[in-house]
Amino acid sequence: MRKPHSPSGRTPLLRALALLALFQLTAPAWAEDPPAADGSLTGAETVVAEAAAPLPATFEGLLLALPDADFDVRAEIIRRLPAIAHPRLLPVLEALVEGQLNVTMDEPRKIVIVAAEGDDPVASDALTGKALGPSSALSLDMIPVNNALRGALRDLIAGLQLASPDKANRLAAAQRLIASDEISPEQLTLVQAQLGKEQDSAVKDLLTSVAAVAALGSESADARRAAIHALENSLYPEVRAKLQNLAENDADDGVKNTAKATLVAIDEKLALNHAAENVFFGLSLGSVLLLSAIGLAITFGVMGVINMAHGELMMLGAYTTYVIQQLMPNHIGAGLLLSIPAAFLVSGLVGIAIERGIIRHLYGRPLETLLATFGISLILQQAVRSVFSPLNRQVASPEWMSGSLVINPALAITYNRLFIVGFALLVFFILLVAIKRTTLGLKLRAVAQNRAMARAVGVRADRVDALTFGLGSGIAGVAGVALSQLTNVGPNLGQAYIIDSFMVVVFGGVGNLWGTLVAAFSLGVANKFLEPFAGAVLAKILILGFIILFIQKRPRGLFPQKGRAAEA
Repeated sequence: MRKPHSPSGRTPLLRALALLALFQLTAPAWAEDPPAADGSLTGAETVVAEAAAPLPATFEGLLLALPDADFDVRAEIIRRLPAIAHPRLLPVLEALVEGQLNVTMDEPRKIVIVAAEGDDPVASDALTGKALGPSSALSLDMIPVNNALRGALRDLIAGLQLASPDKANRLAAAQRLIASDEISPEQLTLVQAQLGKEQDSAVKDLLTSVAAVAALGSESADARRAAIHALENSLYPEVRAKLQNLAENDADDGVKNTAKATLVAIDEKLALNHAAENVFFGLSLGSVLLLSAIGLAITFGVMGVINMAHGELMMLGAYTTYVIQQLMPNHIGAGLLLSIPAAFLVSGLVGIAIERGIIRHLYGRPLETLLATFGISLILQQAVRSVFSPLNRQVASPEWMSGSLVINPALAITYNRLFIVGFALLVFFILLVAIKRTTLGLKLRAVAQNRAMARAVGVRADRVDALTFGLGSGIAGVAGVALSQLTNVGPNLGQAYIIDSFMVVVFGGVGNLWGTLVAAFSLGVANKFLEPFAGAVLAKILILGFIILFIQKRPRGLFPQKGRAAEA
């Protein structure tokens, strides 16, 4: 096998020390081999013995000895640190290799870690992890490492992480190795040692890929071809880049052809994963359209009101989430859950006030209703600008909605969008049950199908209209809660969704909830598949054109409302 070149200054002694420290952790018996038959020490053993004699035996003592030690003694200190198995070992080693490990100049001296981010990074105690305040408030001196020591530290860190009892640490270490430009012989030895005892299939598969990536540099063409075959299911972009390099530059034609065939197979898998990602993002967009269109489907379907202020009712729900988060800054998750009923009430009450104050005087006059609600939308936008300023506000996501569910290296599903898809479906089915199983739902359906007959049998249509408008407005507020987790909250938040909401309602069938569900997810997925080819703006134009043509053939949408009044 062709061994990669070691970086300049990385001595065999330091490599040996790093490996020795790891082997002491993973197999203590290896460190107890008897000395040579004549009891003598030679070469590196003499250097280690001379450097090791005066060093302390505690983790804290070894750290405090680092600043004043020369690089040879620091190598011995690093070799000794893993044997103590302190819980802060990995953070300390990582800080040392990144140049973030410092010592305080004032007595008593402390070893501190200075975070890399920020204009004034925060310092923390290396032994406890406790924050000590801004680094500028402390008198600090960085503990430097040279290239040789840095290489040994990286090998040691990789080995410690590969041997970690935590699966996530082992996966992260293997992922860093497969993404690295070069896998050293020492790292490969650690990978092969861990492969022999790894029990988790995911980690084992990834370590096998790491070993195969290392074999791509072999002098043997047969070994390179075997390594290429072993990587044919790998979706890591770094692996694909290495295979692309072999397909273009390898001296052996057989290796080139094998690499090209493997790249074709990998590209096919990547295309499938990309399609799955588009479907998920389409469902995510569809869930937002569903939430924004459900309320509009109710008000438009039952009352025939074109409510142009529907987007501003969503905006009120988003601002309600922001206000509650400001009132509960230390309880982000609880605040978000509390925002759902609060946003429903706020937007619902505003909707009832709009209906009682303006809309009820304009029934049967759709143009006046459209203009009146458009004016209300402008009033609500300006009111929000006056109270909260025109600047966008950011709503934080709780920890359980942060991060991604990683399916494979080419496909990851963000938790916030996954939760919103589930939340939209939950709201949909709760509303469906409420309309089918409650008295208000019965009256709502009666008014929607035949308003005159419903009045004739004693249904107070004006009260149903107010409650229906409030229900639709409240659901719009709930949609605003969901939108606050995807985008910044601002006065123009609802304007981006009002047109799409009307398209969903018309395409699915006015007043039909199942039609709204199908239309929302269909348009969301179609939009995400069109965007890569046509761009975001042209994709929406194409969808709008499709809906116009569709309505020409089916004026009442996919699932038209049933009943004598509807048929008329």
